Amino acid sequence: MAKITLSNLRHSYLPNPKGPEDYALKEIDLDWQDGGAYALLGPSGCGKSTLLNIISGLLTPSEGRILFDDRDVTDLPPDQRNIAQVFQFPVIYDTMTVRQNLAFPLKNRGVSPAKIAERVAEISEMLEVQDMLDIRASHLSPDNKQKISMGRGLVRDDVNVVMFDEPLTVIDPHLKWKLRSKLKELHQKVRATMIYVTHDQTEALTFADQVVVMQDGEIVQIGTPVELFDRPQHTFVGHFIGSPGMNILPASVDAGQVIFNGQTVTVEGPVQGDGGKTELGIRPEFVALADTGVAARVRKVSDVGRHAVIETMVGDTPVKAVVESANVEQGAEVHLAFRPDQTRLYRDGWITTEAFS
Repeated sequence: MAKITLSNLRHSYLPNPKGPEDYALKEIDLDWQDGGAYALLGPSGCGKSTLLNIISGLLTPSEGRILFDDRDVTDLPPDQRNIAQVFQFPVIYDTMTVRQNLAFPLKNRGVSPAKIAERVAEISEMLEVQDMLDIRASHLSPDNKQKISMGRGLVRDDVNVVMFDEPLTVIDPHLKWKLRSKLKELHQKVRATMIYVTHDQTEALTFADQVVVMQDGEIVQIGTPVELFDRPQHTFVGHFIGSPGMNILPASVDAGQVIFNGQTVTVEGPVQGDGGKTELGIRPEFVALADTGVAARVRKVSDVGRHAVIETMVGDTPVKAVVESANVEQGAEVHLAFRPDQTRLYRDGWITTEAFS
């Protein structure tokens, strides 16, 4: 396994890029520690797959370096980087049995038959496919085919990193949770460095110890799932992570006071600086219905089982609240209370407030 370092990385698909808008990756500096579980999370087109292909050697970056354990591999082809990659669609040989598919990466490298048998038995047990070993891959269901594809990536014990490029795309929704939990379990057993690329926040947050959130070719935050949810450093992170996402509300600052819809709102800490586009961020879980507070009108009430999501309008601004039970109806006039220690202030998208110590 290896520590992976990305230094001053930029990439453009254009031969002569003129400005930041011409770069698919604008500037990436990142360290992934040996044996960690990481996720690259962001919407389509944000640069996730470009970054993954640069790490694997399928793309050479326009600028910057890639290091594996301080060894510069920027100019090395994929076969000299000692990596394994699992793609969106299962990469297996339909005419081979499951056993033959799992053994193939080892056999291709001249590993001894005894070692191959040992590793195939070990990985098949981890994947819970021992009873399928002598079945031809063409007869497997899509989720089992992807299991075998994962197994082919994990069967080697000498790889620097195992990379997953949206591996659950073709899996039925009711089976995804099984494979997500299985992948997390596999990481805990093999302790390989793993990088998981996805646009699905559930996949990223349930798999990774550290999540890298990307937008428009840039990293906007790196953190644990708890850190990303509790304290988004950028409004994009707050909005993108969570269901429903963070309320991002237009605000102004006057004499150190934060104003939303003409009313003073208490935020988590001292208000720093001025200028720029000012916004409040508060998760729906910390918005409550109260006797006093910000006046709003209920637009929609959704009962989702364990709680209800109340969608309101404060003037022309939508504000959502998550409550245990909804005792209001559409069109009702209500007041919203924002929990102060969970109310953040952002300028030009970036958090500016610090929590009181």
